[in-house]
Amino acid sequence: MLNRRSFLLGSTALLVTSAAGAAILLRPRAVLIARKQAVQGLSAPIEIVDDTFGTPHIRAGSIPDAFFGQGYVVARDRLFQIDLSHRRELGRLSEAFGARFAKHDANARLFHYRGDLDAELRRVPPEMLDCARAYVAGINARIDEVAANPDLLPDEYRILKIAPIKWDVRELVLAREGEAGNADDEIRRAQLAALGLLELDAVVAPLRPVWTMRVPEGLDTAAVSEADLGVLRLGRLPFEPERPVADPAGAAGAAARANAGSNAWTVAPARSTTGRPILANDPHLGIGGFSPRHVAHLTAPGLDVIGGGAPGLPGIMQGHTDRFAFGRTNFHIDQDDLFVLELHPDDPERYRHDGGWKKFERVEESIAVKGAAAEKAILRYSVQGPVVSHDPARRRATVLGAVSMQPGGDGVFAMIAINLAKDWASLRKAFTLHPSPTNFHYADVDGNTGWQVIGFAPVRKQGDGLLPVPGDGRYDWTGMRDFASLPSEYNPAKGWFASANQNNLPVDWPRDRIPAFSFRDPYRYDRIAQVLASQAKHSLADSVALQHDTLSTPARLFLELLPKRPSAAAKAAVEMLRDWDARIAVESGAAALFEMTWREIGKRMLAAIVPERAKALVTEIAPSVLLDLLAHPDARLGADPRAARDAMLDEALVSAWTEARGRLGPDSTTWRYGTLHQVRLRHPLSAIPAIAAAFPPIEGEGSGGDGYTVMARWLSSGPGWSVGGGASYLQVIDVGGWDNSLMLVLPGQSIDPQSPHYRDMYKPWVAGQMQPMPFSREAVDANAVSRTTLRPS
Repeated sequence: MLNRRSFLLGSTALLVTSAAGAAILLRPRAVLIARKQAVQGLSAPIEIVDDTFGTPHIRAGSIPDAFFGQGYVVARDRLFQIDLSHRRELGRLSEAFGARFAKHDANARLFHYRGDLDAELRRVPPEMLDCARAYVAGINARIDEVAANPDLLPDEYRILKIAPIKWDVRELVLAREGEAGNADDEIRRAQLAALGLLELDAVVAPLRPVWTMRVPEGLDTAAVSEADLGVLRLGRLPFEPERPVADPAGAAGAAARANAGSNAWTVAPARSTTGRPILANDPHLGIGGFSPRHVAHLTAPGLDVIGGGAPGLPGIMQGHTDRFAFGRTNFHIDQDDLFVLELHPDDPERYRHDGGWKKFERVEESIAVKGAAAEKAILRYSVQGPVVSHDPARRRATVLGAVSMQPGGDGVFAMIAINLAKDWASLRKAFTLHPSPTNFHYADVDGNTGWQVIGFAPVRKQGDGLLPVPGDGRYDWTGMRDFASLPSEYNPAKGWFASANQNNLPVDWPRDRIPAFSFRDPYRYDRIAQVLASQAKHSLADSVALQHDTLSTPARLFLELLPKRPSAAAKAAVEMLRDWDARIAVESGAAALFEMTWREIGKRMLAAIVPERAKALVTEIAPSVLLDLLAHPDARLGADPRAARDAMLDEALVSAWTEARGRLGPDSTTWRYGTLHQVRLRHPLSAIPAIAAAFPPIEGEGSGGDGYTVMARWLSSGPGWSVGGGASYLQVIDVGGWDNSLMLVLPGQSIDPQSPHYRDMYKPWVAGQMQPMPFSREAVDANAVSRTTLRPS
């Protein structure tokens, strides 16, 4: 086996020049390590060249064998990560961890596809299905390897006394997304409507585009409660009963859901210093556990693609082929609806629908339990989807209708299709397999650039998806629209385009085809657009700088509202902020003071404008709403809104100054935002003492940025100030000058603490020091530290 522990990497950098003339940074390396291994599932030998940055470069004689290599290397570097995720999705945690997990397993199985799996596989072109089968075979080959040699088994298995489970390609289309989506938003709105306060929802989540909400006909808002979320409220996994842990492979926390997004921009040759397109992308996800990206390079006749992939999913999500670069950000399509069903008075297994009574489809699952008898779970399905709550006493059930549960809704083959495409035209065929809402960015070696929104949008009989709806048939879905019904642009005249989860629907977009109303505040996009529009020529270095830009639009607007005559207690805070440049920089004391003031003023504003009876529902205030109320105080603040605003500001500044002194010391000249905004990564199961001991946390560095800067490193949930999420993978691609491209993956490629790639990119990520992305054979060989040959057994 490749012994990664033997890599002895020094601190001196070298430069070589590729055939394309690009300067490639080399880390000094140990003597090249060679290894051979026989495995099952290959059609011919493949070579895996690992470079000094931890990227495996897979060289195969056929495209499926290249995907076999990807499955093998992700299992080599991230076996426990993908195995735990796979167990969770299959509903097989109880067989390894005991009865406490049975309800979680039942919930996972509730979101298994109940249609014809063979028909799902037949929807996929055979060459893509071959790649998926090969990827699974690669994972299984590594599992066989560690089973044959337990010394290779990651430490989690020894500690937890479990073994990895084998994979089957059918499971990739069986397990579907079981998250709440926006169902909790729908519940909140219904509860506010029951109080006669639906307009207060705009405090939490302003609708973009602007829209007038109406309660669906037939919905009894007074009967709606959080109980209607049913199993969607299961919460944390009970690995330690006294300290349950967040699902390491499941739904993100509230803060991550609120901030999850991405930045991407594409610059045409006429606007770049290279004379070639530049494509930059940094997807934003929760930070604190396993890295959500693994970088790999797949090469075979007809395939040459490198970039970041999702561990456990075949293909590359963001990166480039030898013909084009591609990136992605979240677009917004409302793909979930919560349906409220009326149960038959005499038979709770029937529900009212289309003027009659229908029977639920019932599935009985047997859940294997470690050390105990199997447990039975009854799963129900209506015509709209899985039943998440069934309450015969109230003659009520709720159903989550989700695009992911529809035929073709899994999207597991989409990355393969994108990776196999050759140009814009063939990509559009690949988009038919991509249900997830995405802004797709494209730039090719011929100088073309393109943006296409992709994803499946449900067609509703009526309604806008903003509140729960009666499940009697009036609000059912009648079909799906795909990417062809969504916006796109090819070679735009201005020479650049960008997406940062803002509302980027064209101004004349039909009102009856608005896919969602949940677009993010435009602060990141506005800053990106400001920078790109101001540069006659944009360079790779400019893209790197923009990805790490910390100028805060909310902070800049807030500074304009500082009191001219503060109280004596607030004077020091005002003076410190008045001299500040509004950058959320790691070394800035004023940035720390601003973040504390921002939190304080938000709490005070909420207390002022939200009636007591709605406080449990309206628990946060959108930044745009807060800034608007500060700039234009109105009657919600009382008889003298301006005086109330001024008092609120003064109190917030005093409170923040006091907190800063308590946390950062009495001398304000020594304050640093990074002291608060720490980047801490721990094993997702670190609540288990033996895991915590074996897998030391990756920590010690502070960061700049927050949720509204282009360098989006938002604050975690709760009272603390640590980094809760951000761009764990970044790329800046020189289209056609591939070896000039740059990337980062936090904290590194491996989850093995003994690997040199466990945390080798932690400090570069914090500092914004991008790493090379070798692509040409010459550049890869110059950076090689090991070569592994896999041959058919």
